[in-house]
Amino acid sequence: MKNLNVIKDELQNGIYDGKLKDVYVDEELVAYNRKRYVDALEKFEELFGDKEVELYSAPGRSEVCGNHTDHQNGHVLATSINLDAIAVAALADDGRVRLVSDDYPMIEMNIRDLEKKEEEKESTASLIRGVAAGLQKMGYSIGGFYAYVTSDVLMGAGLSSSAAFESLMGTIFSGLYNGMSVSSVGIAKAGQIAENEYFGKPCGLMDQMACSVGGLIYIDFKDKENPVIEQVPCDFEKNAYSLCIVDTKGSHADLTDDYAAIPEEMGRIAAFFGKKLLREVTSPEFFGNIAKLRENTDDRCLLRAMHFFTEQERVKEGVNALKKDDFTGFLDVIKRSGDSSAKLLQNIYSPKEPHVQNMTVALGASEYVLKDRGVCRVHGGGFAGTIQAFVENEAVEEYRTFMESIFGEGTCHVLKVRPYGGIKI
Repeated sequence: MKNLNVIKDELQNGIYDGKLKDVYVDEELVAYNRKRYVDALEKFEELFGDKEVELYSAPGRSEVCGNHTDHQNGHVLATSINLDAIAVAALADDGRVRLVSDDYPMIEMNIRDLEKKEEEKESTASLIRGVAAGLQKMGYSIGGFYAYVTSDVLMGAGLSSSAAFESLMGTIFSGLYNGMSVSSVGIAKAGQIAENEYFGKPCGLMDQMACSVGGLIYIDFKDKENPVIEQVPCDFEKNAYSLCIVDTKGSHADLTDDYAAIPEEMGRIAAFFGKKLLREVTSPEFFGNIAKLRENTDDRCLLRAMHFFTEQERVKEGVNALKKDDFTGFLDVIKRSGDSSAKLLQNIYSPKEPHVQNMTVALGASEYVLKDRGVCRVHGGGFAGTIQAFVENEAVEEYRTFMESIFGEGTCHVLKVRPYGGIKI
């Protein structure tokens, strides 16, 4: 730990510029992020006084392939991105967490009390308490801290702002109380406990894993307690493509039921075969019983399960294409994955509001402007929020201009793959 004003001076004198370039990948983002950390230190001092502090960062994520397969113990390809949540944190010896996130009111809690609170559901406080409970259950130490948090991970835009926050909290506990010994998988699992059990939102483990591990990663969730994680080689600059995320400004409010219906309906198909999860059913078993499934379930359940089984193969195809440096083959996989999400998984708009289809408009507009210069697909959980596009570098500005003419200035974000998950700066 260092005095916050010492760290501030070091930042302003460029001592950390090499680290910032390494973390955020883009030279043009060094000055921006240097200022973010300086501003965060000043805000922390304003809130909590002059203390010995540490700086932490956890990235947002972009799901690349494997849409809604993690909750069925499936295969996923995901990446961390160079937008993140950062924190200035200091030890508190009274067992209390005092945290301010951007301009929101201060959260204060006794972290020694890890019981779930009904009144905290769907709140930031529930995520902090849940992460602490998850880590303690794994045998790690927890304790109080002061923290100021700020984030440029877009909220409600499918980049997993909540998972970034959970990863950030786990990394703070790891740094302050465990000598940074908590594994990235452990932090991800604690984040899932926080989201599922304390916040009250059903989710798989993919978001948390992508935020905590970092880089472009393939994850096999067959054994969720010990997921297989593999770094996948990919050089977007070499192939002259950019990853673009378009925020279509659709609200995620009141979509919990839509998200929950997907694992529930997939589970109904699994139950037909006497299993809990689709991963426990073979593809030939499923496709050989479609007529019987239609008699015993309904077509949407069937179609969503069909997406799961075909998406599993696409993830493996995509990983193999990248390993062979076949970027054209990879792009074909992404296009087919997006088509499956739209047609089979059916998560590009909420069935509760069929006349509001921000993402469908964005996908149609993307295909119109890109033609053979890129591919697009739904991003993240779906129903509202963002789409993802892999775009030829020469077409990026045209694409950005066209999409922002529809959804507003600043809605198209050109991102980089960040090589790190949750870290201490």
